[in-house]
Amino acid sequence: MSFAVTAAPVQGAPSGVGTTPATTDEVAQAQRIVDYINSAQRPGTAKGQVRAVNALTHDVATRPLGPVPDTDVTGPAQRGFWPAFAYGQVHPNAAPPGANDFSCKQKTGQNPVVLVHGTWENAYDNWAAFAPVLKRAGYCVFAPNYGRTDLLNGGGLGVALPGTNGVVAIEYSAAQLGRYIDRVRRATGASKVDIIGHSQGGLVARQWMKFGGGANDRHPERNKVGKLITFGATNKGTTLLGIGALGRGINNLGPAFNVLGVTEIFVGRSGIQQTVDSPFIRNLNRSKLVFPGVEYTIVGTRYDEVTTPYDLTFIRRPGVRNIVLQNGCEQDTSDHLAMSYSPRAISIALQALDPVRFGRLACGPSPWFFSF
Repeated sequence: MSFAVTAAPVQGAPSGVGTTPATTDEVAQAQRIVDYINSAQRPGTAKGQVRAVNALTHDVATRPLGPVPDTDVTGPAQRGFWPAFAYGQVHPNAAPPGANDFSCKQKTGQNPVVLVHGTWENAYDNWAAFAPVLKRAGYCVFAPNYGRTDLLNGGGLGVALPGTNGVVAIEYSAAQLGRYIDRVRRATGASKVDIIGHSQGGLVARQWMKFGGGANDRHPERNKVGKLITFGATNKGTTLLGIGALGRGINNLGPAFNVLGVTEIFVGRSGIQQTVDSPFIRNLNRSKLVFPGVEYTIVGTRYDEVTTPYDLTFIRRPGVRNIVLQNGCEQDTSDHLAMSYSPRAISIALQALDPVRFGRLACGPSPWFFSF
């Protein structure tokens, strides 16, 4: 027999008699107690087995995020992911070169560019090659560190590393990103931004566009996004070389087989949400996949070992530009992490931003995994 406890206000007590208004801390404490009691229960598993989450309709972590923290140092440009990763662990709140100048004003015909990192990454290690190129091209560039939380809030054990971000429930990361983009728009005077997202970064942007007001189906002129460019985004989820698909299949057998719930302790909530056929992926891709007035460029690499199969990244809708990184440049063997250090990938992004100025794509070696 199972039961769930829910946090709710006391009913029937006369106003001012034996009751006092609950403070935010008191409500949060009550919610933590309720979640502890119901910690083994998941929504939609069986009658009566629902997790107590106040005012939330999806299974997300129980504590939202504050504003994106300001970066406190600017790191050097990098040619590969792993040196950038090492620097980012020592300087976890570093900005990539050329990014996060809130005094920057957009040039006529250009939108500010917001770079959205992936799971377990940060603004610096994801964009230490991209950002300086975009800055030299004349763009106002912004790169937030979003989605960092603690183990108790669904962050997973990866948060033991200081530079690990993008781990909380994607719904909360999307809300945090939306507030950051509004800040960028106010600072630059721009009505829209262009977004470049890597891996989960593409999902976070799409979640905000669809459910957070970033795009408007009926009134495209109100869109806050002009262009969305993604690299290795888990747009349709990932099998993670079969591991994620196996876990999802076992989970679907019933509440007694919640292997992904255990795995979440290690990888964080957002990692589990990105498995193929997850409730999050189904909800994001239900009905509206693309919005009028937004230009989409979706890039995948055949050597991706994280978003697998790699073509799950593509959004096959009219007007969406889906690109295989190796088409026309077989010597580029970038994997999931190396994509954001690939000269060809950077040139694809520049061309998507301004095809007149950047009509020619680069081509050169970019090694699988050994991105130094």
